[in-house]
Amino acid sequence: MAAPLSSMTGFARCSGTLPDGAAYVWELRSVNGRGLDLRLRLPPGLDALETPLKEAASRAMKRGNIQAALTLRTETRPVSAPDPAVIERYLALAQELAARIPGAPPPRAETLLSLPGVFRAEAAEPDEAQTQARVTALAKAFDEAIVALVAARRGEGEKLRAILGTLLDEIAALRDDAAREAAGQPAAQRARFEESLAQLLHPEARARIPEERLAQEVALLAAKSDVREELDRLSAHLDAARALLAEGEGAGRKLDFLTQEFVREANTLCSKSASVALTRTGLALKAAIERLKEQAANVE
Repeated sequence: MAAPLSSMTGFARCSGTLPDGAAYVWELRSVNGRGLDLRLRLPPGLDALETPLKEAASRAMKRGNIQAALTLRTETRPVSAPDPAVIERYLALAQELAARIPGAPPPRAETLLSLPGVFRAEAAEPDEAQTQARVTALAKAFDEAIVALVAARRGEGEKLRAILGTLLDEIAALRDDAAREAAGQPAAQRARFEESLAQLLHPEARARIPEERLAQEVALLAAKSDVREELDRLSAHLDAARALLAEGEGAGRKLDFLTQEFVREANTLCSKSASVALTRTGLALKAAIERLKEQAANVE
C-alpha cells in the first residue's frame, strides 16, 4: 500500500473558548513553498506564542508557506476608580454654592460620587499567571489546528497522486508512440537522401556512387537522429516517478528534480527528430511533462 502523499495546499479552522472566557479562532492557510515558512498574525501581547508555534509547525510539516491568523474576543469589564481631582472640583463648587444659599445642607458624599466624571475606567493590571495560562491554551489549540491542516494537505495529496498518476500514464503512452515513430526514421532518412541525390546528380553520376559510401552517409544521419538513449531514460524516469509517488511523504523535492530530467530528455528528443510525426509526438510529450511539472510543484 502506498504511503500517504501530502500536498502543500490546505486550509484548517479551529475555534473554542479559553479558561478565562475568551473566544478564539485559529485559521491556517497553506500554499506552495520551497521550504517551510510560517507567518503569524497575532493579537497584541501574545508575542510569546511565536517560538512554540513555529516549532510545532516544523514538527508537523517540511514545506509550504503557511499563514496563521488568531482572532481573540474577550469580554473585558472596565475597572472604575474615583478621580480625586474631579471630586475636589465638585466639592469646592458644592461648598461655594452652599455658602451662598442660606440654610442649604452641606454636600453629601454619595451625591458627589454620583456626578458624571467622578469615576474613570482604568485598564486592569495583567495577571502573569492568567497570561501564561492563555498562551499555553492557545498553543494547544494551535496544535489541534496543525493536525487539521496536515489532514487537509493529505486529502489534497491523495487527489494529487491520482492526477500525477494519470499524467505519468499519458507520458508513458507518448514515449511508446515516439519509440514506434523513431524506429522508422532510418528508412525514411535513406529514402529522402536518395531522393535528394537524384535531384542533384545526373543518373550516371549517381550510379558511380558506391553503395558502401551511401550506406555510410545514411548511417551518419541515423546516428545523429538516434533517440533510443532518450527513450530509455524517459522509461527510467517514469519508473522513478512512480516509485516516488508510492514513497509518499517528502517526495516533493525529488519530484521537482526528476521533472527537470523529463524536460531535458523531451527537448533532446525533439531536437533529434527527423520526421514530422516524431516532432509532433515530442511536442505533445513536452506539453504533458510541463503539466506534470506544474502538479509536482504542489507535493510536499
